[in-house]
Amino acid sequence: MIALTIGLFFAINIGASGAAASMGIAYGSGVVKKRMALLLCGIAVFLGAWLGGGEVVKTIGSGIVPNHTFTVPIALIVLASAALSLFFANIFGIPLSTSEVAVGSVVGAGIVYQSVFVSKLVWIMLFWLLTPVAAFVIAVAGSYLLKKIKWMTTTKAVPFLSLLVVMMGLFEAFSAGMNNVANAVGPLVGAKILSTGNGIFWGGIFVAGGALLLGQRVLETNGKKITTLRLEEGCVISGTGATIVTVASVFGIPVPLTQITTSSIIGMGFAKHGRSVLKKDIVVQLLTVWMVSPVLSMVLSYTLIQLIIEHNFYPIIAMVGVLISVFGVLSLMKRQKHTITVTQEVAKD
Repeated sequence: MIALTIGLFFAINIGASGAAASMGIAYGSGVVKKRMALLLCGIAVFLGAWLGGGEVVKTIGSGIVPNHTFTVPIALIVLASAALSLFFANIFGIPLSTSEVAVGSVVGAGIVYQSVFVSKLVWIMLFWLLTPVAAFVIAVAGSYLLKKIKWMTTTKAVPFLSLLVVMMGLFEAFSAGMNNVANAVGPLVGAKILSTGNGIFWGGIFVAGGALLLGQRVLETNGKKITTLRLEEGCVISGTGATIVTVASVFGIPVPLTQITTSSIIGMGFAKHGRSVLKKDIVVQLLTVWMVSPVLSMVLSYTLIQLIIEHNFYPIIAMVGVLISVFGVLSLMKRQKHTITVTQEVAKD
């Protein structure tokens, strides 16, 4: 019951953060009202999980480590490690990917029992590396294509673009349901606490509930941040992210939707403003999130299993050293970013 509660609570937070942001463009542009945006998001997320979330659930539950690794206590620790990683990240102000955190936590359990499917893990990490690059390239190409379609800038195109941006938002929410629900229920399915069907059903319900009941602030923030984008640009960004995540979900690969979307926005800016948008701190932040998300949860999962289940204290010393190193690197990056900002302000004065 504790593992089930943590998993479903994790699902609520996934819906309240990542899933709710999928309708941000439609809401920010004034096409749909807030409550309607959240309702549509909740429906699309549930349908994505229910109709297409099975493959990623299988990957999290039995594709990275054998399913016999997931006893009930192990599933509880894996889910708790993922949740704690996100909690610590929030304290330090580091945006982490739920998909990468979930995978890292599972890998931590696999390392303890030397049961990681390395080929599958390499395949997943390759997707993590290539999907943001693909999103950037597609967004750049889409931006250049939009420049050649002149009628999209006329008032006659507004009704069509308004409908299209809502459809793309629904598509993005659907893809989030396909991919992200597994992060919360995959370990529960692996431990046979839930069947695959029940896992994606109840996981979808709780992710949708999180988006509907707790997604207002994320939707507001995301909508305000993207109001400078034109409707057609928003369609390209949402469509790009949704397509990539859907393809990855079909192959059972958990991928970071937030990083993919961010790469699309950077690609759109690159097409309009050139290399000036490729700021070093943005690239460093993306790479930091990509590396820190799985490492942090992996270390926590490994340490808790060794401490609580195996009663083995010696490997923990090395892992604590890794954890301290990770946060040390993050602190140095923050200081460097602050120094650059201060220097730029002084130069302007």
